[in-house]
Amino acid sequence: MTDLYQSQRAMRHLRKTALQRGMIAILDVGTSKIACLILRFDGLEEPGEADGMGSMAGQSNFRVIGAATTRSRGVRFGEISAMNETERAIRTAVQAAQKMANVRVDHVIACFSGGEPRSYGLAGEIDLPETLVRDNDVARVLAACDAPDIGEGREVIHAQPVNFALDHRSGLGDPRNQSGNRLACDMHLLTVDAAVVQNLLYCIKRCDLDLAGIASSAYASGIAALVEDERELGAACIDLGGGSTGLSIFMKKHMIFSDSVRLGGDHITSDIAQCLHVPMAVAERIKTKHGGVYATGMDDREMIEIGSDSGDWDKDRRQVSRTELIGIIRPRVEEILEQAADRLAIAGFSHLPSQQIVLTGGASQMPGLDGLASRILGQRVRMGRPLRVQGLPQAATGPSFASTVGLCLFAAHPQDEWWDFDIPAERYPARSIKRAFKWFRDNW
Repeated sequence: MTDLYQSQRAMRHLRKTALQRGMIAILDVGTSKIACLILRFDGLEEPGEADGMGSMAGQSNFRVIGAATTRSRGVRFGEISAMNETERAIRTAVQAAQKMANVRVDHVIACFSGGEPRSYGLAGEIDLPETLVRDNDVARVLAACDAPDIGEGREVIHAQPVNFALDHRSGLGDPRNQSGNRLACDMHLLTVDAAVVQNLLYCIKRCDLDLAGIASSAYASGIAALVEDERELGAACIDLGGGSTGLSIFMKKHMIFSDSVRLGGDHITSDIAQCLHVPMAVAERIKTKHGGVYATGMDDREMIEIGSDSGDWDKDRRQVSRTELIGIIRPRVEEILEQAADRLAIAGFSHLPSQQIVLTGGASQMPGLDGLASRILGQRVRMGRPLRVQGLPQAATGPSFASTVGLCLFAAHPQDEWWDFDIPAERYPARSIKRAFKWFRDNW
């Protein structure tokens, strides 16, 4: 049984190797689609050298040279439910992207949205033997953070220092080479269901790929959809996906909270399919073409041809008004937004100085959603598109690709995490985080 501290370090090493070769694949395993991008790096500087700990500012010298998406199969609520189907879908996306790029890639960085994420805030402090903060002092203060009992069957996928304090000075991004006597640290820990991660790892292995990193979709979406000021002053990103809705809160450029609602765009499609007695594919087409959340007088007169192909002529030629369709869609959209609002309230989002909320993800493109979201979530709501990335095809620049684009930025500039520091085993205190990290059994 291998400790994830070593496994995550091994993944970081694989990422470094892939970047030295100049090529890495990005894999976004979602409920409605699986997206693969192939990135080519030119003269990438090592993260942390120029911008300090955890900086995501700017884009590295990378370019998208291959891109492919395929309909997701065997994934429910962002979690793999049918291994063989998901494996085939991943192979299809990766092979198509490789063909477009005319290269072969062995290393992949993946993100997923399931696993019932839970956030923890940890704190630790130490006395400094010398006045100048060194790398090993940062390692010691991270090891001094008291680990919570994350429960059986949970694994940590992010363990990020989000704030340092040196004596009376707080809010430091990177304390190294600064002077002081006492160093304190706040860390954000994100755990997920172990089985979900292990299934994804196993699936990627079966596709003959080496995993060089793993991230939460909510985290990746926040990186892509929030602008730098929003990440600095405090903002939430709500990623309305197909099978689930991811939430992330950023402050001082770091994610400080993440959660998910197990509802998404596919549930709206399912409601339409059940109410109108049509197949899911027809319901998806109707939702995409005619969907909305606000009905006007005009919508009573706008009739929508259902046009399914059941073989029953009368049934296939039915019509519904757009008002009826909105009446099916709106309650589910309200439910998703209300559950998201509850999660933000639990996280204490109302105490942040700036309460900006950014909506992204495929289901966020519903006409009128911004108005409804402002009523349920608060006035400071905007629709978010991912940052522009060199070489990204026009078809992959919409909100549904926020987590995919965010994962590119994560690959280029991963934020420093607990396992990036060389913590000697004898320095683990009795209740250190070491106890929480019993992970990735049999995967490495």
